Amino acid sequence: MAEFRVRVSTGEAFGAGTWDKVSVSIVGTRGESPPLPLDNLGKEFTAGAEEDFQVTLPEDVGRVLLLRVHKAPPVLPLLGPLAPDAWFCRWFQLTPPRGGHLLFPCYQWLEGAGTLVLQEGTAKVSWADHHPVLQQQRQEELQARQEMYQWKACNPGWPHCLDEKTVEDLELNIKYSTAKNANFYLQAGSAFAEMKIKGLLDRKGLWRSLNEMKRIFNFQRTPGAEHAFEHWQEDAFFASQFLNGLNPVLIRRCHYLPKNFPVTDAMVASVLGPGTSLQAELEKGSLFLVDHGILSGIQTNVINGKPQFSAAPMTLLYQSPGCGPLLPLAIQLSQTPGPNSPIFLPTDDKWDWLLAKTWVRNAEFSFHEALTHLLHSHLLPEVFTLATLRQLPHCHPLFKLLIPHTRYTLHINTLARELLIVPGQVVDRSTGIGIEGFSELIQRNMKQLNYSLLCLPEDIRTRGVEDIPGYYYRDDGMQIWGAVERFVSEIIGIYYPSDESVQDDRELQAWVREIFSKGFLNQESSGIPSSLETREALVQYVTMVIFTCSAKHAAVSAGQFDSCAWMPNLPPSMQLPPPTSKGLATCEGFIATLPPVNATCDIILALWLLSKEPGDRRPLGTYPDEHFTEEAPRRSIATFQSRLAQISRGIQERNRGLVLPYTYLDPPLIENSVSI
Repeated sequence: MAEFRVRVSTGEAFGAGTWDKVSVSIVGTRGESPPLPLDNLGKEFTAGAEEDFQVTLPEDVGRVLLLRVHKAPPVLPLLGPLAPDAWFCRWFQLTPPRGGHLLFPCYQWLEGAGTLVLQEGTAKVSWADHHPVLQQQRQEELQARQEMYQWKACNPGWPHCLDEKTVEDLELNIKYSTAKNANFYLQAGSAFAEMKIKGLLDRKGLWRSLNEMKRIFNFQRTPGAEHAFEHWQEDAFFASQFLNGLNPVLIRRCHYLPKNFPVTDAMVASVLGPGTSLQAELEKGSLFLVDHGILSGIQTNVINGKPQFSAAPMTLLYQSPGCGPLLPLAIQLSQTPGPNSPIFLPTDDKWDWLLAKTWVRNAEFSFHEALTHLLHSHLLPEVFTLATLRQLPHCHPLFKLLIPHTRYTLHINTLARELLIVPGQVVDRSTGIGIEGFSELIQRNMKQLNYSLLCLPEDIRTRGVEDIPGYYYRDDGMQIWGAVERFVSEIIGIYYPSDESVQDDRELQAWVREIFSKGFLNQESSGIPSSLETREALVQYVTMVIFTCSAKHAAVSAGQFDSCAWMPNLPPSMQLPPPTSKGLATCEGFIATLPPVNATCDIILALWLLSKEPGDRRPLGTYPDEHFTEEAPRRSIATFQSRLAQISRGIQERNRGLVLPYTYLDPPLIENSVSI
């Protein structure tokens, strides 16, 4: 007989405690104990409790390998068993008669009656678990999770996604917490009620004037939205949004003018000034291009029975000497030059030039929402999340490293498939290109997607924007990428002693292979690896995953409301076709081109919700669920947190000197995962 002390920690969240009965079986090298009840006088397993139990094993089971946790509803005399409930267990600590404590991290909900198997907390790659019982447990755990979390092809040419229809179908471990869910619907309900009371959501006609739009602008105010309202017509602000707005990923250095964008020296002389030319500025590297060519010929939507329109503009920008502002030089609203596709210039009539810039902003909306936000920052993180759950067991160091960066991603994406990107919902009823246009854009972009675009340092180099001043997305993003990369490198160094150890980890290779096949649809041209051969390649890949799920999403999501609250700065649809000549634009025609009242309000409501985390936050580097139990990874986590704090102090110091602070990549404001 052997006496063990068992310490159990229950989570603090609402509903984390249980009335069910819990017992444990201890599995060792010599056998397995029968279920041992964890039962003291009074109520056990209340939320936030840490409790001690003494259990006696009838026989010695040898060195402890696993802990089986059994949960079942209590049986009442005459009434029989009660309905089972859910329990959130943080961890078990087992103290054998001889030897130190054994910690078994859990951090899972146990729903209903059933059994959960836990392995001692030391992280191990597949080749490091030598005992047959442990190897078998890894396989059984993955088989169970692969049955629970299955793939489906949501739309042709899209990354695959979780095979669940509604958030009600999700199991508790991937659902919003009760508090987060309640906050989300309270926010949505209050915002919807305000719009309804103002009578704006049901009004299908045009805005009467720009002044009338201020009614909705007063809905919710932020410093970013206020700045956009005050400066939206200014060329410098228009250009700055390509650097630090909601879509800071398209601008690239222009080394030669595209043949289908025939800008001449005479057109831009007033902005460039005397003594220079387009060719001279191209050679200096002071010209930049934003090309929305992927929108060419895209399907458009019908809103309130009226066909909508889209454009595929090209915008040429000029970086003023010294630290002067970035300025627009020329805009062409199609990919085909000619008499019906004039090149608009800052010297044109006020309304001609403003209308051209507004068409570019509409293209930014479509590109950002379909590609930068939905595809790159939601659908791909869902692929990373599903592959992690299906291919890496809890004891794997990469599972422990990555699981905080998958929190709530499956919930918010399932909710999006219910409420945003389905017929009759927001994208369908209120955006200029609608669901069909979104789908076509994603299909096109999936064929162009490449690995370098997902790795920020390579993306910055490829676009040639290493030295453009005032590019805070780049500056802050590169600091965070570097901090994540150093953290990942330390963790990889602990568990992978050589390149061969990476190659020999079959679970890691299965994870990478599944991401390649289900996320990138086996497209070798993408450069996305289907296997990893070196520690260096593994570090880059895992850094890319964490950065995409945290900082990248924050950079392109948190500013959505700031950009769209004053709708003319980011119109979701355009009701008249792009102009084919100059000199005809008027204030009345400008307003008639903008989206109708109900579509405007619909989008602003949606983007306000998607810009606002509904509580229960975990900022980047915050890991309250302590999956790692060894000292080495814990030290690396502490160092990572210190680096992020240092980055934050630098960002806040810089922001004190800016008219419009760039806050989207301040680490305390970045969520660990895609959760909204």
